[in-house]
Amino acid sequence: MEITHSTFTLERRFPASVERVFQAWANPEARRRWMAQGAEHSQNFVVGGFETVKGFDGEGRALTYEARYAEIVLNERILTTSTLRAEDRLSTVSVTSVEFRAEDADTRVVLTEHGIYLPGQEQPEWREHGTAQQLDTLAAELAAGADAEGDRGAR
Repeated sequence: MEITHSTFTLERRFPASVERVFQAWANPEARRRWMAQGAEHSQNFVVGGFETVKGFDGEGRALTYEARYAEIVLNERILTTSTLRAEDRLSTVSVTSVEFRAEDADTRVVLTEHGIYLPGQEQPEWREHGTAQQLDTLAAELAAGADAEGDRGAR
């Protein structure tokens, strides 16, 4: 079996400022809520720092995602290198860029991932689908935050 190489790009427009969307990535508590629901999560959001998510797949196998922050440019971009392990077996190696672009009062996020998928492990379409679901959860997180801010502002 051969190694699979794959690249995907996802774009989302969020009705929130670039600063607010970037903070949803930078703040460990916010990031855990939308990226690592129900999993063990740690994040050291500095260049050279690590983010780790430990959980289980649908078959009960332990999964460990570990990313290293290669570059962080405040409110502009985040670059990471990452691995995913199923039990103790390496599944994927990836390089990801997340770009934050102001569009009027909104923010366009452009996420591009270049992945190496080892034989018999995760499939590129699974990763793209899971990442898209995380961005959808981020949209809900931002909307909930906007509702809470609106409630506080009305008091």
